[in-house]
Amino acid sequence: MQTMAPPSPVDFRTGPDIGSGDRLGLTLFLSVTIHALVILGIGFHGILSQAREPTSRLDIILVRGRSPAPPRNPDYLAQANQDGGGNVAERVRPRNPPGGTSPLPRPGAAPVDTAPAHAAPPERHPRRVLTATDSRHRVDSATNRPPQPRSPVPNAGELISRSLRIASLTAGLDQSLRSYARRPRQTYISARTQAYKYASYMQAWVAKVERMGNLNYPDAATRRGLTGTLLLDVALLPDGRVEKITLLRSSGHKVLDDAAIRIVRLCAPYAPFPPDIRKDTDILHITRTWQFLAGNQFATR
Repeated sequence: MQTMAPPSPVDFRTGPDIGSGDRLGLTLFLSVTIHALVILGIGFHGILSQAREPTSRLDIILVRGRSPAPPRNPDYLAQANQDGGGNVAERVRPRNPPGGTSPLPRPGAAPVDTAPAHAAPPERHPRRVLTATDSRHRVDSATNRPPQPRSPVPNAGELISRSLRIASLTAGLDQSLRSYARRPRQTYISARTQAYKYASYMQAWVAKVERMGNLNYPDAATRRGLTGTLLLDVALLPDGRVEKITLLRSSGHKVLDDAAIRIVRLCAPYAPFPPDIRKDTDILHITRTWQFLAGNQFATR
């Protein structure tokens, strides 16, 4: 029986020979692997993060209406504040109405299209027309019609003149309306007026006028023995000044008419309007009958 010799022990401290070329290749392999992992890792991370996170958007809406105060919780950004209402509960994006609307039917003639029409292509075969010397029907030819008068077309000067005339009339009407709106409040009182708030003022006015009239009785009327009765309207301003004197009915003697007007001006200014009259009246008209009696007596009634 043959016996086998045991294997010789292996020395693990010694390995295969590794050269500088192997080390360089291993270094390049590790370098390329690490760089690839780093680059691919960042690239996948960026793509995955973009896929997971949605892109933020900024909505800007152009609105037509405006609100004085901004809304508390706005849904969109716009060029103006609009705190609108709406008739839906969910959040919807505002939209402008379509620009084109259907035309409303209106009575009258339709506008004539002024675009030049394309000429019809010439016929290849001319039409044959049958003519006759006599016919039962008469056709009114355009050459036999009387010429229709054409309305003259205004030139540029006439158009400018009309525009200026219209502008002048418009300005005059506007001025008249404004003047009418600013018309003073006028009140007319006479001996037959029963308004209590004018009674005391007119009584004081009559007493002053009669006293001045008796002191300044016209000398010409005394020498000539003239008597007469006239109707006078005196317009007073709130501060007591005389605004206008109107002779409504003459006495028949110019001397007496002029004397009455002179007496009114001698008494001016009169007492200012009381507050209860001033708040309702801007011009107070006092209409009285003036009497120049015999014996140099003057009175009003």
